[in-house]
Amino acid sequence: MEQETGWLVVNAHWLWWGAGLLLLAGEMVLPGVYLLWIGVAGLITGAVAFVWPGSGLEGQGVVFAILAGASIYIASRYIYSRDTSSTVTSVNRRGQGHVGKVYVVVETIANGRGHVQVGDSRWLAEGPDAAIGTPVRVVAVDGTVLIVAPLESTVGIDAVDDRSDTKLPGGDASR
Repeated sequence: MEQETGWLVVNAHWLWWGAGLLLLAGEMVLPGVYLLWIGVAGLITGAVAFVWPGSGLEGQGVVFAILAGASIYIASRYIYSRDTSSTVTSVNRRGQGHVGKVYVVVETIANGRGHVQVGDSRWLAEGPDAAIGTPVRVVAVDGTVLIVAPLESTVGIDAVDDRSDTKLPGGDASR
């Protein structure tokens, strides 16, 4: 028994490197369980055991515990920290980004329905009747339908769709 224990103490760096690699592999199988940081601590402990072989298994265990705790703390504090100040989410609500933007009618809005040019595509629009070329402002979004309202005045409008070169009547393409 003493012979196996002596080999383990002399080659403890291999034990730590093996444990570190197993923990890193475990992170690939079970992502998000902090095994990455514990595995890195195991690899660093193996390097310490290689450089300082007289530290003994107890000393290496203390080094491992300190490194694992420190790496998890640092990772959770600086890498995994999330800005929780905003509870508003835009997931599955990308259309809301169009609210307030001005687009041009490309298919007459008649009986409350028509199309506006958004970037390089046409979107269905609902709102008051408007002729082709009329600038309209998006006031709401209902699924994939833009709810639009005519602008009060097109004189001096300097609005351009951010994703296209569509110029609005009375406006200039430069901002």
